[in-house]
Amino acid sequence: KSKLFSDSPTNFGAEPNTQVSLVDAAFPGMLPVINEFCIKQAVKTGIGLNAAINKKSIFDRKNYFYADLPQGYQISQFKYPIVGEGKVILDMPYGTKEIEIERLHLEQDAGKSIHDQDPKKSFVDLNRSGIALMEIVSKPDLRSPDEVSTYIKKLRSIMRYLGTCDGNMQEGSLRADVNVSVRAKGSKEFGTRCEIKNVNSIKFMQMAIEYEANRQVDLIEEGKSIDQETRLFDTKKNETRSMRSKEDAHDYRYFPDPDLLPLKLEQKLIDDLKKSLPELPDKKKERFIKEYGLNAYEANVLVSEKEISDYYEEVAKLSDKKLAATWMMGDLFAMLNDKGLDISKSPISAKHFAELVQSIKSGEISGRIAKEVFEIMLETGDNPKKIIESKGLKQQSDPKELEKMINEILAKNNDKVDQYKSGKEKLFGFFVGQVMKLSGGKANPQLTNEILKKLLKG
Repeated sequence: KSKLFSDSPTNFGAEPNTQVSLVDAAFPGMLPVINEFCIKQAVKTGIGLNAAINKKSIFDRKNYFYADLPQGYQISQFKYPIVGEGKVILDMPYGTKEIEIERLHLEQDAGKSIHDQDPKKSFVDLNRSGIALMEIVSKPDLRSPDEVSTYIKKLRSIMRYLGTCDGNMQEGSLRADVNVSVRAKGSKEFGTRCEIKNVNSIKFMQMAIEYEANRQVDLIEEGKSIDQETRLFDTKKNETRSMRSKEDAHDYRYFPDPDLLPLKLEQKLIDDLKKSLPELPDKKKERFIKEYGLNAYEANVLVSEKEISDYYEEVAKLSDKKLAATWMMGDLFAMLNDKGLDISKSPISAKHFAELVQSIKSGEISGRIAKEVFEIMLETGDNPKKIIESKGLKQQSDPKELEKMINEILAKNNDKVDQYKSGKEKLFGFFVGQVMKLSGGKANPQLTNEILKKLLKG
């Protein structure tokens, strides 16, 4: 709620330059003061990434000039970051893949230059200047746009479980610098990399990687060399463009910030934060498979977002666990997708959804009728029991009543009964259809099949 080294607020969408303290504007004599909450958030994220937490880390000055960076340097971390090496496990169609994390360091964001408000002038908004950033650096283990997409989604999921980032890409809460290099098959040497700055959607990341990889391949095949540089992705033209030659660490003249002491963490703080963490996606996935009998794919989908897993667990406690997963991943997700809603804003509560699932499991209604009830629940918000009773949708599951109905149908269709008995077994579907028609779709399908088979044998 406040910046990394000042008490300015960080509300998204505020009027330009209304969230700027004298520290953020770099007035002479202003000194940074570390935000303890940001330190804890970084440590929690490091634990969630199975990474080493460094008890001693140092804030450095990274020197470069931007109009929207009033200090003329960025306070960042270089040699001694707060979080060291870790790993993230991806579930890909071809199996699991481990992506190694090189580091997580804390730094302050720069402001924002605005170039489209005036034909001759640029404007500067310092609201973002000084906002805390966690930069997670992966090792060069990602091999395709699909792996990058899965990796970003997994990172987002972990951080949303931890409550360390809301993952809102539209507001810039999560964005990526994408480094791309290509190499010939079989080559052990990595190619020259280009960095594409500040890509703010997974779709754009995939498009930028695709374009940049092809651009580099074309250059190599033409016998040209690739320059190490920083590029930007033009979303309208779907191409990357050169911004500047890529700086190396020595270009930034890093040195420890004299205004900030080295950051020293006590083991107790790390241990206490570990104890406070929620169950994370990988552990939850294992539990869903073991406790609820889900397959790996189902469990993976249902733990992808904390809100989804919470909703599922509530439904699973009150109904059939496997059927609940099937209906959630089918009809419920389709409806939410269609309406552009998150599960937290679902018009159907977990309690009502569980009642619907249990009504199917108990045989009170069929799967087909359940779809009808589901639609009415969406419109009215009523619980399924009330809808089933008021609309007379209860499934016909009385064996005596069903047998009476089936005998009536068989008596009217003696010719088809004879044909069925002489080998035309496909006519079985005809008899099932007749029962459904006579019962108004309320006949219990499983019971109908059993009684039909018995009577057609006689």
